[in-house]
Amino acid sequence: MPIDAKKKYQLEDILSDNVSIMDTEDLMYEGTPVPTDEDAGEGFCVECKDQEAVIFCIQCKEPFCEVCYGMIHRTGKRAAHTTKKYSVAIQAVESDEKEDNTKALESNDHAAKPEFKLPASKSSEINIGEIMERRAKFIPMRLKIEERKYLRLLEAALNVTEYTEKIDDASSTGKAKRVVNQIKELCAILTGIVLGCDFKRGQELFTDRSYEDNEEFFQTIFEIGRRHKIMNPEKMRSAYGKLMYLLSDSMIPEVKEMLGFECVVPINTVYSFLEERNGLSVLHEDIVLLATMEIIPDRKTRPQIQAEIKRKERSIEQLSRKYQSKYLSVDEIRHCLYSIGDNNAYLRANRDPCEKMIRSLEKFFSPDDGDNKEFSLSIASGTQGHRLSHDHETQYIYVNQTLKLWREILNDMFKLWTLADQDMLSTTNPYRLSQTGQGLHRIQPCPAVSREMHRTLFKAQKKAGTWIGSSVIHLGDKNVPNALVFIDKYNQVARILSPICITIDRLDELAKNEGIRKFIEKKFGSLDLCRKTILTDFFRFAFDGSGADNFYDAGSCIDGRLTSAWNWCSQIEKKPYFPIFLLAGFAGFDGGGW
Repeated sequence: MPIDAKKKYQLEDILSDNVSIMDTEDLMYEGTPVPTDEDAGEGFCVECKDQEAVIFCIQCKEPFCEVCYGMIHRTGKRAAHTTKKYSVAIQAVESDEKEDNTKALESNDHAAKPEFKLPASKSSEINIGEIMERRAKFIPMRLKIEERKYLRLLEAALNVTEYTEKIDDASSTGKAKRVVNQIKELCAILTGIVLGCDFKRGQELFTDRSYEDNEEFFQTIFEIGRRHKIMNPEKMRSAYGKLMYLLSDSMIPEVKEMLGFECVVPINTVYSFLEERNGLSVLHEDIVLLATMEIIPDRKTRPQIQAEIKRKERSIEQLSRKYQSKYLSVDEIRHCLYSIGDNNAYLRANRDPCEKMIRSLEKFFSPDDGDNKEFSLSIASGTQGHRLSHDHETQYIYVNQTLKLWREILNDMFKLWTLADQDMLSTTNPYRLSQTGQGLHRIQPCPAVSREMHRTLFKAQKKAGTWIGSSVIHLGDKNVPNALVFIDKYNQVARILSPICITIDRLDELAKNEGIRKFIEKKFGSLDLCRKTILTDFFRFAFDGSGADNFYDAGSCIDGRLTSAWNWCSQIEKKPYFPIFLLAGFAGFDGGGW
């Protein structure tokens, strides 16, 4: 029997052992089927339903966007399907309905082939304003000083709670028992946060026994935590997982009803902040690029750095004065520009290592260098732990494609993070507890992230021309159980590549010490040969399909490539060049010290 929607639960009842919901219907995380998506609107792709259709498959008799068509028709019988431009297909269908004659339809197709044109908004040249607006939709606002107080409070509460240990435990997988535990733990955490922030307010909460009056406070403090994590992936390593699982549970209808309010609100982004205040025009000025650029001191004199800083500050002040209004203050505009600048800093720290590794691959290696056995990238399955068999040229292309794919993923990481947040906190996207071989995990579909990842992969494959290896993307299975694990997985790319880039770049500086230079020359021959030795080993063993119990879990699939790279990291101390890493300041791939 469903819970009466009008029934109110008192705080003392919720925290006691008297709560019982044995008669409730099946809970979301126990396998309630996901509601089917609505049909795609006219003119939109039948697969993703949110992109304009540009291709019509004659055999499938359905319209697709370019990305979805490419992914669905890459292999199998569908690879032989024929297509028309979507505009032509529409005209053909209309002709068929009027004449009901197949031959006339075919004749009409051959006789008239109108050019397909994108809408004016898409065919026009993309300007800086459009690019900045598109980026700003996924860039969170930098935390203000007063918000950092709430962040510290939230982190402290999450660090001491054992929420995930109690809720996601094999001994408490019963439906009713889990919901009771979820409600108790949620209420205890929420009450502790209120008491820690404002003792008087906490006393009032116990007196009134209602959380609804503090709904905005809870929504704000949880949004601050989510926003801070996106901007600083290295922070809240364990606390963020508890936060997301807690919020995911709070979206379950039975839990939400007993709490009396909703804990989740959209993340505050630069775009949403400016849009509410009619300030999007600030993103359409060309000098916004100067106002949000990151000042990089590498190989620059102090006067050059100071000049760049002054130019940036002048640009910020110019934009702030020009677009201030009664809805938008100078400080608020400045805050938005600094937030975009934070995103640029994130990209340099996380995406740029991929760029550096691609340049190193192209500088020190060539697809035609297979005859050089000492620095050949060829690998053979069954030898030295390799799971793949590639000759030098194939491995070169495979590594190049993988690094470029990682670069594309990290370039759109804020967007993927937003979609992951959406997947995890959706009320129509249930999870289930399951043993994955790596412990008990919440397995949850990731439709939004999956769609965007397939688009990114398709773009990378289209640029590459030919694709080596598997195109399987593990999401919502035992390899990558949910969107949270996906995000954590790709946040490791920079942690893997950055130490290698730093070591290679610092070799010249290290060689200024005569003793170190003699050591390098004696062991490797020269500085360039030392670099090439490190890179050869990395490009062979970090992209060989190893790192898992079977080929399906690692191999050449999209996520398996990252698994192989982590496997190489775990063996770094056994490498002959490991002392060079230590001399360059290596402190571990996970930042925990060595």
